[in-house]
Amino acid sequence: MPLVILSGLPSSGKTRRAQELKQFFETRIAAQSPDGTASKAKDYRIHIINDESLNLNKHVSYNTAADEKKARGALMSAVERLLSKDDIVIVDSLNYIKGFRYQLYCVARAIGTPHCVMFCGCLPDMARAWNKATGAYPEKIFEELVVRFEEPDSRTKWDSPLFVVVPEDTKLPEDEIWDAVILKKAKPPNLSTVVKVVKETNYLYEFDQTTQNVIQAILDAQKSGDPTKQIKAPLSNIPLQLPPTRVVTLSELRRLRRQFTSINKMHTLLDMNRVAEGFVEYLNQNLNS
Repeated sequence: MPLVILSGLPSSGKTRRAQELKQFFETRIAAQSPDGTASKAKDYRIHIINDESLNLNKHVSYNTAADEKKARGALMSAVERLLSKDDIVIVDSLNYIKGFRYQLYCVARAIGTPHCVMFCGCLPDMARAWNKATGAYPEKIFEELVVRFEEPDSRTKWDSPLFVVVPEDTKLPEDEIWDAVILKKAKPPNLSTVVKVVKETNYLYEFDQTTQNVIQAILDAQKSGDPTKQIKAPLSNIPLQLPPTRVVTLSELRRLRRQFTSINKMHTLLDMNRVAEGFVEYLNQNLNS
């Protein structure tokens, strides 16, 4: 079953849309049963993951970069735990960083289930008024989140298919969403999430060494004084592009390596060339986002 990623400004109506979508799925799934009863809906589990379900306080979880990182980690862990071919997961959160939406996309691709993004389009002034009325976010945090928000783009694979809803819409594009994520066949896993089973007992060691060699190639290139050029990472035919305006730190590379390992922890790639190219793909997306 699919992963539905909601995205939008703080206080833009995402939770209401998540509840509407959950109700639609329950009704539509029940209608698929031969006798028209609701018993068929029991074959599927529908989950809404949000700050409230994870006991995250909006006044704390978005206060600092470290707090945000912990909140996103909790969100990602919940998605990885709940998403399966028998579960529909609706991620009701800001999801305002495109790199994080890409990570969620990779999780869906890894288990072979469709995904889509629903963007709750709302003018900042309207969201600001709603936030002031509800007190969901402190004013300072609200303004900072608005500035940092990265709007979904249907031209990118991790934001597609993209459905845009605005406050004036009285109904979700239900049929289109159903066709896109229930009837549509999931795309095969890409290089960074492909599922392959191998029997080599030294797989974990080789995985560790391969990703570490990619990191070392980056560090060596930066020491050369020309970080703008593309790097030929060991075992990868995909060029690795470093950010031209900053130096990538070892701690950042280690963090991304842990994330990549976590995404692939339940899967083994067929060979180390695919591990290297998958890691390079992941770095290209997250280092330049």
